[in-house]
Amino acid sequence: MVAMAATRFFVVVALTIGLASSAVPTGQAPVGFDAAFLNKTMRVDYIHTGGLGQEIIALDQVVSDGPWGGSHLRLVDDLNLGKYRFEVVDRRTNHVLYSRGFASIYGEWETTAESRELSRSFHESLRFPWPKAPVQVVLKVRDDENSFHELWSTVIDPNSRFVNPVDREPMGEVWSIFENGPPSEKVDLLVIGEGYVAAELAKFHADATRLVNALFEEEPFRGRKSDFNVWGLDLPSDESGVSRPRAGQFRRTPLSAEYNIFDSERYLLTYDNRALRDAASAAPYEFLEILVNEEQYGGGGIFNFQATAAADTGFAEYVFVHEFGHHFAGLADEYYTSDVAYETGAAYHVEPWEPNVTALRDPQDVKWGDLITSDTPLPTPWDKDAFEAGSVAAQEERRRLRVDGAEEATMDRLFTQQMDREVALLGGMPHAGRVGAFEGASYEPTGLYRSEVDCIMFTRNPVGFCRVCRRAIENVIDQYTGRP
Repeated sequence: MVAMAATRFFVVVALTIGLASSAVPTGQAPVGFDAAFLNKTMRVDYIHTGGLGQEIIALDQVVSDGPWGGSHLRLVDDLNLGKYRFEVVDRRTNHVLYSRGFASIYGEWETTAESRELSRSFHESLRFPWPKAPVQVVLKVRDDENSFHELWSTVIDPNSRFVNPVDREPMGEVWSIFENGPPSEKVDLLVIGEGYVAAELAKFHADATRLVNALFEEEPFRGRKSDFNVWGLDLPSDESGVSRPRAGQFRRTPLSAEYNIFDSERYLLTYDNRALRDAASAAPYEFLEILVNEEQYGGGGIFNFQATAAADTGFAEYVFVHEFGHHFAGLADEYYTSDVAYETGAAYHVEPWEPNVTALRDPQDVKWGDLITSDTPLPTPWDKDAFEAGSVAAQEERRRLRVDGAEEATMDRLFTQQMDREVALLGGMPHAGRVGAFEGASYEPTGLYRSEVDCIMFTRNPVGFCRVCRRAIENVIDQYTGRP
């Protein structure tokens, strides 16, 4: 995604929840989990508003979000991922006790043309271990030069009357897809069914198991499966399916997941963060997957927020894995010929924060340079024109079929034909299978580069994650399991 060039100003607000503001002394050594936190989760909900060159944060509520299921070890995020970052700071020592990078729907929305014309608000949450003593929560945003600066902060006293310590009663039944150990020692993924009526819960169980198995057939998830727990959450709907505005189908489902996010027909998410978080509080989790009971091709994924996939499309396994790559490891889309809602065509690209794309400002210092052999040219040549011609033709045919109201099976056949053509084309290129810097990535045909000629983040081809993406995924697994 490309940041808008419009001038912006930030409203930085310091709020206090049950504690008077005062200077914070420094110099005390950091403390461990048991000294700083209780084994429960604090959730800070806020409203993220902006557009027309401004960005504002307003506190909504501070509540308990169930037992803490995360690691007790690597509490401070050192991966440098995400457009946003929050820090939980000890009021006495000014040490950062906990931090995480993340992305958001708001952050994506402000790269659309609409953000230049009007303002919108989105609900968001920060989740962290319940502090034993007052803390300052600081929300930071990454600017156009890749530096973080403070956007908003609030001081929270966990014993304040403005903080609700009571857990919500579970809204649905939690079940285990597979378990490998205590949540605090594993990465916990929660899969929530959306658009399944009570009589279809057996189908949800089968769909969730099938697609989770597909994820763990891909490396590095396959080799690191023992580091995960995966849970399912039954959340019955009144009607099958979810809202598909372009098809004139509207539903009121528990999570309000819908197609047509940002008016992009196959972009599938929920805007209703509070409903999502309230439902998910029934289980330990770090990552959330919404599995939608629909056959129309669609899905979405936002780093450290949510991933979605339609269960019954012919490419459901691909969508599930691809979108989870966004959500889990902050991987960028590497394709650039498909229709997207975001503004593209920037004349200058700063180095993206996503680990799998680069602006190649310095070919001698590529962020995955240790994986590039000395005889690989940078930029790395590939038959870009031939690929683009075939891809653009397929996109035009897809749009025609949508206008004609073609069945999903017809769309799947088109995607299969495109996949077969691209497998042969990309697999036969001179530098196929090698790490380099191939121009065309992150919705941009020029100026941004991906690490291999093909990857599951680039095409639907059955090639799996490239080496750079695999390493990025392993780094996240290590963080959440507490490995150094």
